[in-house]
Amino acid sequence: MSGGHSTYEPTSGIGKWVDSRLPLPRLVYDSFVAYPVPRNLNYAYTFGAILAVMLVVQLLTGIVLAMHYVASTGLAFSSVESIMRDVNSGMLLRYMHANGASFFFIAVYIHIFRGLYYGSYKAPREILWILGVIIYLLMMATGFMGYVLPWGQMSFWGATVITNFFTAFPGIGEPIQQLLLGGFAVDNPTLNRFFSLHYLLPFMIAGVVILHVWALHVTGQTNPTGVEVKSKTDTLAFTPYATIKDAFATVVFLLVFAYFVFYMPNYLGHPDNYIEANPLVTPAHIVPEWYYLPFYAILRAIDFNVWFIDSKLGGVLAMFGSILVLFFVPWLDTSKVRSAVYRPWYKLFFWLFVIDSIFLGWLGSKPAEGTYTLMAQAATAYYFGFFIIIMPLLGLFEKPRKVPNSITEAVLAKQGSGKPEAAAAAPENRG
Repeated sequence: MSGGHSTYEPTSGIGKWVDSRLPLPRLVYDSFVAYPVPRNLNYAYTFGAILAVMLVVQLLTGIVLAMHYVASTGLAFSSVESIMRDVNSGMLLRYMHANGASFFFIAVYIHIFRGLYYGSYKAPREILWILGVIIYLLMMATGFMGYVLPWGQMSFWGATVITNFFTAFPGIGEPIQQLLLGGFAVDNPTLNRFFSLHYLLPFMIAGVVILHVWALHVTGQTNPTGVEVKSKTDTLAFTPYATIKDAFATVVFLLVFAYFVFYMPNYLGHPDNYIEANPLVTPAHIVPEWYYLPFYAILRAIDFNVWFIDSKLGGVLAMFGSILVLFFVPWLDTSKVRSAVYRPWYKLFFWLFVIDSIFLGWLGSKPAEGTYTLMAQAATAYYFGFFIIIMPLLGLFEKPRKVPNSITEAVLAKQGSGKPEAAAAAPENRG
């Protein structure tokens, strides 16, 4: 899919002059106009475009907000309030940025689940998947540091709890914590560090996104059948076919985003963050932002010692391990069939995994006590079991359904109400 001679032809003298010296228009044309994509892509494949739009929204709103924010423990909270009240469109910008982080994570979670469902991590797309996980890690770091900046109660105490995790590592833990904090407690040096990193990391994300798109264009896009492109009849030009689909999905997504910004701007936040940070008053229940809650539940589920590993270190290892395991998914899945559409048992376990992840998020918002802890332990066991046990074993024992010979065959069979004879009777060059 990525090969082939470029069909771009400059139509003006200036165009030819630029193309011979810096073929940027040719690159755009080959990558986003004539680039061939599988003809059977569904709306689950539009979230890459949605994520690109949300990244731009976060970058633009963040740059403007940074112009008015004061990274000082004495002024940070009031500077955010000043942005809301005194800066032109400041309230809109702040709510767009705060809710944009949540919608960014909503889109990336759907994107990850789509990749797991359709096997987008399988060879030859391992590096593509790994780059995606790196983007996710950078997003998590950026989101955490951004949550500290308003300097509300939940910001301060969330930073205190999260940075305290590093002390669980013997020997190296405390130096790492002090490096992050700039001292021995969350204070002005911490806020300055987090503000600097929160401003820098999105540009790193943009850089890795470019690599991610590059890797995608080298290996070609997957599709719901999991079958590789075999002929030109399997593909359509990116523009207008995929462009229109991406644009429609993005508009719908942005409409939902706008509804939250204008009508429910604080729904996804925590009310305690409208109280200025006070080191002497601990909130009744310290919780991170909703998109970290599944990992927070995994952290708190480990309340027992294992050999020489105490519960605190065990919880931190489990939390980090729940993210790091994603790097190894291309090698943990031993099935030769890519798409869950043709893997009945994997499909069942996958949807149980989705439910389990949502359940972990709900448990992360609850107190770490009694039944909640037991349920979190069971949900954590399934989370890791899905990757470490279920994925490898299903590849050995599962009997997949028959996979179509080509994308075109699958499309024509669907158009023929699933009748194989309809596909067989159709001419090869039918669009």
